[in-house]
Amino acid sequence: MNRQAKAHRARIGLLGGSFDPIHCAHLELAHSARQELGLDAVWLIPAGEPWQRDPLAASPAQRKAMVQLAIEGRAGLLACDLELRRQGPSYTIDTLHELQATHPDTDFVFILGADQLSNLITWNGWEDIAARVDIAVARRPGHADNAPPALLDALARGGHRLHRLRMDAIDLSATRVRERIAQGKPLAGLVPGDVARYIEDHHLYSNPTPHGHS
Repeated sequence: MNRQAKAHRARIGLLGGSFDPIHCAHLELAHSARQELGLDAVWLIPAGEPWQRDPLAASPAQRKAMVQLAIEGRAGLLACDLELRRQGPSYTIDTLHELQATHPDTDFVFILGADQLSNLITWNGWEDIAARVDIAVARRPGHADNAPPALLDALARGGHRLHRLRMDAIDLSATRVRERIAQGKPLAGLVPGDVARYIEDHHLYSNPTPHGHS
């Protein structure tokens, strides 16, 4: 019975971010992680109030709408608005607690970029994160994918591992997208067409913002 139950456990990737806006590198990361790790699906989770970031330019509702437009018709990609419905700062560990409580028969894999990996040990409850899930990291231009030894130790203690995704590094960020919009430049190849139209229709990002990469 136990072996049969384990065989039917779902494996879901969790890709969080400000998605301000979502862009093609986010989608490539989600697809690559799903394929390489044999995931049943990847859930894209827009952050409510990122605690290590400046205020976001688009509203929660707008960022959720752009994620939904970006993934429409893309098999295995789903939007999860859990953090948008939660009050206060968005902490990954709170999201994991809630998802594991509501989906006890699911194994989650947390997906991030190499630019976030070295910083993960500064996150609230990072040791608890490592005790709960595998972590998958993607290459980012200008960032090594070396994990802090403390993180590797914490993963090992919890019986989890770090997966390094094979996808090529993509030189694209939300900052670059916002800058191009502010400069009046086209977005072809940077964001899905429906997202570009939504940005234009809602007059988003007409002024540059000082956010970091995402």
